[in-house]
Amino acid sequence: MVESRALVRRWLGSLAVVGLALLFAFSTFPAAESVERWFSLAWYPRLQHVLTPMSNTVPFALLDLLALVALIAVVVAITRAVRAARREHGLAPVGRVVARLVTAAAGLYLVFLALWGLNYRRMPMQDRLVLDRTAPASADVVRLGLDAIAELNALHGPAHAQGWGRDESNDAALTRAFAASQRLLSDAPPAVPGRLKRTLFGPYFRWTGVDGMVNPFGLEVLANPDLLPFERPFVAAHEWSHLAGFADEAEANFVGWLTCIRASRAAQYSGWLYLYWQISGEVSAADRAALWEAVAPGPRADVEAIIARVQRGQLPPLRSASWLVYDQYLKANRVESGVRSYGAVVTLILRARFDPGWVPVRRAS
Repeated sequence: MVESRALVRRWLGSLAVVGLALLFAFSTFPAAESVERWFSLAWYPRLQHVLTPMSNTVPFALLDLLALVALIAVVVAITRAVRAARREHGLAPVGRVVARLVTAAAGLYLVFLALWGLNYRRMPMQDRLVLDRTAPASADVVRLGLDAIAELNALHGPAHAQGWGRDESNDAALTRAFAASQRLLSDAPPAVPGRLKRTLFGPYFRWTGVDGMVNPFGLEVLANPDLLPFERPFVAAHEWSHLAGFADEAEANFVGWLTCIRASRAAQYSGWLYLYWQISGEVSAADRAALWEAVAPGPRADVEAIIARVQRGQLPPLRSASWLVYDQYLKANRVESGVRSYGAVVTLILRARFDPGWVPVRRAS
């Protein structure tokens, strides 16, 4: 009788976890205003100020450890279930382990939401800023591209003379610029920057063309080991933007770019180089060729180095499959444009109203 009651409690607990996960995944609960007020401005910053400094002190990627432990646990559970099924000549043990794995996955999803994932549901950037236009014309995009190229051409020499360090989290100018950019956009306490870590997923990043990611369970930054020095400041600022709770890729690109152009000349160069790269993928072939002609030899060599880096390590079929999966992941987390959200930063920059010095104008509360 006691065992029967314990079994019922376990099943009810599992159903409650799975049901709660389904509620969060497929409903509009909680509302963006509530997420912004209670999660993104209150709970999450306090959590990030604890987890990221802690993860910064760990010499390895916490995600690597979590992934290895999870893999071993799943393999052991399935192996034991298969052996038990053979002994009992039935599939009941397999069914039980599948139910446990489903419950564990649902629980992991709830932990993901509590630690970082609810930031996908916070108030979007277009509700924070004053936007002047509905959609930019192609000529506006080209003009912004020419502005980016002018900055690249002017900054190339000073940036390369200054050089780039290997630990962006200790770059005082970049971290100050990151804090300043956050204050322009949010009332949350500025996030703590994370150092770019190597990871066992490095080969996967190389094969799929991923530059970096944030581990949502440890709030640490993982980076592609092949990044070139002049790419790293923007990648760091982009991933720090995720640490600051800007989960949407366009918003993280926007905050990362605002950060770089407020930092040292080396970081400014990295930010404008990113923007040129992004714009070149958004315009027509003719406009792309015209923009390329305006790039000076120095920045041109850097762009060609990035292209060579990406092509050297990439596995196109795996890249396509990986980005398809990521597209579905983004859409499942209410980013309706999926991976196309990366390019939406160009529209956001062109639509946002700026005061002098690229200071975005926020809407009145």
